[in-house]
Amino acid sequence: MAGTRQFDIGAAVDKAMNVFWERGYEATSMSDLTTALGLGRGSIYQAFGSKDGLYRAALAHYLELAASEMVTALERGDDLRTTLRAALLARIDVAIEGPAPRGCMLVNAVCERLPHDQITGQTARDVMDANRNAFEAALTRASALGYLHPSCDPASLADFLVACLSGLLVTAKVRPDRAALARSVDVAISTLG
Repeated sequence: MAGTRQFDIGAAVDKAMNVFWERGYEATSMSDLTTALGLGRGSIYQAFGSKDGLYRAALAHYLELAASEMVTALERGDDLRTTLRAALLARIDVAIEGPAPRGCMLVNAVCERLPHDQITGQTARDVMDANRNAFEAALTRASALGYLHPSCDPASLADFLVACLSGLLVTAKVRPDRAALARSVDVAISTLG
């Protein structure tokens, strides 16, 4: 039947995510995307409306993978320090994996597209809020169990950890030295008292 989509949207978004993550939005051409996805321009435009539409779908897919893993780890963790350390290191590992570390796709998008791209800005704020809420919930549970010093404020510590995570992911792109990044994570965890 004419006009019927003959490809897996999820697989196409996953492939596009990897292209945008590696090259960025501006440096990725439609030709790069058609080659990577094995699709014609018409199929991409029909499914996503534009290069920007495909980019938004790819960014959403990345965030679903990255953010949900950390939130889930924090929600099910028992020992706060061990869980936080593992969650932060897992994000770093994704950023530095491979022969040419790609960093964090969201950090890359923020650096490339802000302040002019309001949608990416809102997406970044939403992700930071979700991370902050996950950190605060884990810290509040730990505080209630007596694992944090009484003077520790879970909300302030959550803000600090979000800022730390963002900085770690930028550093991972510039200097993908896992041992140095792990030491920074340990310093951040030590602030929990």
